[in-house]
Amino acid sequence: MIIVTRLNKRRFAVNPDLIERIEAAPDTTLVLVDGQSYLVTETMDEVVDLIARYRARVISLAYEDPRAPASADLIPLPAREEAD
Repeated sequence: MIIVTRLNKRRFAVNPDLIERIEAAPDTTLVLVDGQSYLVTETMDEVVDLIARYRARVISLAYEDPRAPASADLIPLPAREEAD
C-alpha cells in the first residue's frame, strides 16, 4: 500500500495495483480500476515514485524472506544496460 493525502489533509492508503491511471490537471487524481477516483495533494511524479518504491520494497522483501522460492526457481530479470 502507498500512503497519500486527500485535499482535506487526511491521509489514506491505497493499493497501487488498483490504480488504473494518474491525472494531473492541475490537481492530481488517482483513478482506480473500478472507476473510483481520489484527489490527492501529491504530484503525479511523487505518486509514481511512491509506487516504484513500494514495488521495489516488495521485491526486496521477497528476496529476504527465507520462505521465498530459491533463486533457481525465479526467472531472472534482464541486466540493466549502463548509460554512457
